[in-house]
Amino acid sequence: MTDIQSAKQVVLDHYAEIAAATPATIAEALGRRTHPDWLWRGMHPLHEQTGAGAVAEAFWGPFLTSMTRVQRRQDVFMAGPNQIDGFRSTWVVSMGHLMALFDRAFLGIRPTGKIAMLRYAEFNKVEDGQIVETALFFDLIHLMHQAGLRPLPPQTGAHLVQPGPATHDGLLFDGQDPAMGEKTLALINRMIGDINDHQQYKGPADELAACWHDDMIWWGPDGIGATYTIPRYIEQHQKPFRAQITDRNFNGHLCRLAEGNFGGFFGWPNLTLTPTGGYMGLTANGKTTADMRVVDIYRREGDKLAENWIFIDMLHFLNMQGLDVLGRMASLTPE
Repeated sequence: MTDIQSAKQVVLDHYAEIAAATPATIAEALGRRTHPDWLWRGMHPLHEQTGAGAVAEAFWGPFLTSMTRVQRRQDVFMAGPNQIDGFRSTWVVSMGHLMALFDRAFLGIRPTGKIAMLRYAEFNKVEDGQIVETALFFDLIHLMHQAGLRPLPPQTGAHLVQPGPATHDGLLFDGQDPAMGEKTLALINRMIGDINDHQQYKGPADELAACWHDDMIWWGPDGIGATYTIPRYIEQHQKPFRAQITDRNFNGHLCRLAEGNFGGFFGWPNLTLTPTGGYMGLTANGKTTADMRVVDIYRREGDKLAENWIFIDMLHFLNMQGLDVLGRMASLTPE
């Protein structure tokens, strides 16, 4: 297993290379700290790419062309061994916003000439001083909203430029007590078990109270929205999800880790399920299943979870149901 602090430095150096790059130099910059066969996973319509050149062409080149004066504004930075492969590999996680001036169209989204905040979470697997795998999740529907577009019906929660931890202590650049990370990971695992076996509880409130503080904050993706406190979480997310989704199949995670009071995971996909109509304000369309690629980042406070940031490849989920949001976006008129 790669040393955790060394892995963090590789990723921080990688981010410094990106920050100094231009559209013309980004492929070279990406190649300095990534393996030649670097596997990169991105949101729809980018999906999987291999190697620095392909990643530059698919995402970073267009992004740096569209977004000028980019700043990476991290709220969480952590690393640890991956439970899913028996703690053999080391992954580094960053979450926050990529802030920039939105000066040219990006993936067909019209520019505003104003500040834009692309919400992101990124997992990087580091081996022998190189990044060998990456999963970069970002909230494109939120970027559309910033451009004045409303591609989906009104959501059940609220969506904002989402803040980082209430405790402002999510940047774990220094080493942490391993016992704290183990405690966080154990709590996340218990919470996952409760979701998969929720029938053991009297009801949703009892289930959530086992692992969550009553004033929990669930920072959901645009299209669903954020919600605050256990009762409002049940009303605004959990109940619609469980009532309007069926045949939910948990596919597992590719990475699950924790450090200090923070932890998280991602899957590719995490879930395969059948929307039965009404979820996210959409009707059933006869499609049998759709995949959810999901990131969850957690903050533990004491013996319970306090905050949860969620990223979902929403455009992929909708595209599998026959709704091509990017394809129809050109016909939408900004507010």
